[in-house]
Amino acid sequence: MLFSEIPGLVEIKNHLINSVKTNHVAHALLFDGEAGSASLPMALAFATYINCQNPSETDACGLCPTCQKINKIAHPDFLFAYPTAGGKKVLSENFIKEWRLFLQNNPFGTLSDWLEEIDIKQGNIPVEESRQIIQNLSLKSYEGGYKIVLIWMAEAMGQSAANALLKVLEEPPEKTIFLLVTTNINRLLTTIISRTQRVAIRNVNSEELTEYLVKSKNITEERSKQIYFLSEGNISKAFEIIDQNDQNEKTWFANWMRYCYAFDLGKLVPLADEFDTLTKESQRGLLDYGLKIIREIYLQTVGAENLIKLENEELQFVQKFSKVFKFENIGQISDLISEGQMLIERNVRSKITFLDISLNIARLIK
Repeated sequence: MLFSEIPGLVEIKNHLINSVKTNHVAHALLFDGEAGSASLPMALAFATYINCQNPSETDACGLCPTCQKINKIAHPDFLFAYPTAGGKKVLSENFIKEWRLFLQNNPFGTLSDWLEEIDIKQGNIPVEESRQIIQNLSLKSYEGGYKIVLIWMAEAMGQSAANALLKVLEEPPEKTIFLLVTTNINRLLTTIISRTQRVAIRNVNSEELTEYLVKSKNITEERSKQIYFLSEGNISKAFEIIDQNDQNEKTWFANWMRYCYAFDLGKLVPLADEFDTLTKESQRGLLDYGLKIIREIYLQTVGAENLIKLENEELQFVQKFSKVFKFENIGQISDLISEGQMLIERNVRSKITFLDISLNIARLIK
């Protein structure tokens, strides 16, 4: 992973690169960002830059033997720990093939994506993992550069696992760097946080994501802005939306609301059948889009048009439908959609759930 493969976040990249140039690299860094952000890719890109044999002013070369080995997750001095089923016989090293494939296909992926990849329901990092890390660090570096330990989802460490690492985190062996990645810093022990230097990873902004998608994914600027609106700058969500590009959320949601407004059961029932055939990810995406549009309708209703982030047809839709929704019912409609998401996640029949939401929204509009 190279810095150039990560959308935007120039100030964070520059900070990390300058720390290497000025020889002020902390012995333990904590990459803190929400699930689906660039936290893990940023840690990987930083690890690549640290050991690159021919780094430029802005990135690792990506071509030297060290960069190639790190890119293939095959560098002997680059150690990983990540959630598994736990226990002595199921440490991270037992899942290295799956981990390598996961990083290759989905470096911005979430814990749910990883657990699905290795087919377990709940992952953790056990104390045996910490002991394995300490044992590996007692060995001499194979290639003479930095030894790097990357712990992904550090909050998955139990108290015993975290406590076992405290001493080596505070006084690591020479030329050893810990890179911890977290999506919930509040779940980490204070003693762990105090021994690391936090690197806050924000979500990308509209300009950063739009530029990246236009150049790298060959997506139009208008569609890129819509993807940003739907993902709110979360890169993993943005890529998920791109993978579902056969579903036009804007048209679908607009039709749904029109059928509710007309209380047209002849259209709502077939729409519920159509909704039932979609994947759970697509269903969640449509309802997520609905919630965002309802939020914009609320802003239009209360006279906060300057805060609305939409353009073109979507903006026209919000302006038009803000006259249809009663102010006191907007919150109830939002709650209905949120409750529908929860029921679908709990495997309640999607068709029944969707039709129930539709009838209640129609009643509220009337």
